[in-house]
Amino acid sequence: MYKELDEQALARYCSQRDRMAEDELYRRYAVKVDMLCRRYVGDEEEAKDLMLETLIQALDKIGTYKYSGKGSLYGWIRRIAINKAINQIKRRRWKMVPMDLWIHDNIPEPTEEEMVTIPSEKIRGWIAGLPDLRRAVFNLYCIDGYSHREIGEMLGISENGSTSILAKARKQLKGMIKEYLKEQEI
Repeated sequence: MYKELDEQALARYCSQRDRMAEDELYRRYAVKVDMLCRRYVGDEEEAKDLMLETLIQALDKIGTYKYSGKGSLYGWIRRIAINKAINQIKRRRWKMVPMDLWIHDNIPEPTEEEMVTIPSEKIRGWIAGLPDLRRAVFNLYCIDGYSHREIGEMLGISENGSTSILAKARKQLKGMIKEYLKEQEI
């Protein structure tokens, strides 16, 4: 019965503390939320903890959820996860990153043909290996679609700071991609 529930009904049953509905919510969203958290914090165990915290908070606050169409329940949970991940990163007080990487670089953009040869897990690993602030800005802008203004507000930095940090993250990733492509030629 619970597998067939739409989001609105699932949320209603969860708000009534129906254990089977809560289990269904976990089954539907745990993997997605875990993957989202991994993109932000980079550490598997830390991501799993954030995923669990996110789903617990979602269940605690499910009464505040407002259905706004298909996909809105995951969108609501996703926002909780992103906020938790950003707060986790802020608590770490940002790992220091070398500021010697300039926005303007001479590393050419990889071609589309080159990019398709790189395994996606390799790219995910490179993103996970970015320093905290760069990884957060990269994920928020490139993957989750936030504007630099929104990112600045979330992270407590300026809009220009977000733009600059994204440029540095992209430069760092381009360098890793070029290095990888060189190694593949050997």
